[in-house]
Amino acid sequence: MKKIGFLSFGHWSASSQSATRSASDVLLQSIDLAVAAEELGADGAYFRVHHFAQQLASPFPLLAAIGAKTSRIEIGTGVIDMRYENPFYMIEDASSADLISGGRLQLGISRGSPEQVIEGWRNFGYAPAEGENDADMGRRHAEVFLDLLKGEGFAQPNPRPMFPNPPGLLRLEPHSAGLRRRIWWGSASNATALWAAQQGMNLQSSTLKADESGEPFHIQQAKQIRAYREAWKEAGHDWAPRVSVSRSIFALMNDRDRAYFGRGDSSDQIGIIDDMRAVFGRSYAAEPEQLIEQLRSDEAIAEADTLLLTVPNQLGVDYNAHVLDSILTHIAPALGWR
Repeated sequence: MKKIGFLSFGHWSASSQSATRSASDVLLQSIDLAVAAEELGADGAYFRVHHFAQQLASPFPLLAAIGAKTSRIEIGTGVIDMRYENPFYMIEDASSADLISGGRLQLGISRGSPEQVIEGWRNFGYAPAEGENDADMGRRHAEVFLDLLKGEGFAQPNPRPMFPNPPGLLRLEPHSAGLRRRIWWGSASNATALWAAQQGMNLQSSTLKADESGEPFHIQQAKQIRAYREAWKEAGHDWAPRVSVSRSIFALMNDRDRAYFGRGDSSDQIGIIDDMRAVFGRSYAAEPEQLIEQLRSDEAIAEADTLLLTVPNQLGVDYNAHVLDSILTHIAPALGWR
């Protein structure tokens, strides 16, 4: 049994072929797709966060809106780049969105990926401390965020406040008591997956990772997941973690599907990202019977408890709902995911 959700990068373009021609289109259609996904029986609506790009950027207003219009589906990110974040302000935003949704927020955070501008986080007012690089800074911001999520008081109250204070040191408000266990770390390497386990975060593993052995992507990712779970046990946390993997999967159900995605088999690709040799996982697009057999061989999907399906959001809500419904109806039951 797996939880199955979608992951949207939230692109928009002025092109006449795009169903999302503005930021407003993307935001409103993201809400509509989450509502449709819930009605179809999907388990999650997740969104990527990028800055300085025609893509979704500030997640919390969107997540709060989705939380207010749905009742069951998980809402989350995959991922928020912590190099750009003020952990204190983020606590207030994340807790508010979580409370609005009734505790359904699954917040994916990470060091982030290459952005549209050089050292964009400096434009947000952040810089690595002496002896740090930007990845260290992102992890430091994450550690502060995790500590604040405990809800412990740390700020000295004003002796003459505008409103009465409770006794003792004050914490940030609002506080969402269960959110700490619903934080995920997006990891591209084995080392950062182990760090995430030590920190008590769930694991998000995407469609790329550091090429650390030369093996096929899904095998390397499966080994990463197993190492993460072993590190979790060694850390002695008293709750069970969750692990998600992302995939581009399209069941070719009709001529439109074949026109968009029926271009033959794909394969893993090797590339360089942020001076790191990376392996990019293949996409899956085939007739249902063939697709089922291909997915049976994906070791990382078998290891994960949550599958996030990347969606082509510029093709519009109706088509993306069709993509999700095809997987939920024709693929997931045959593989024992449902």
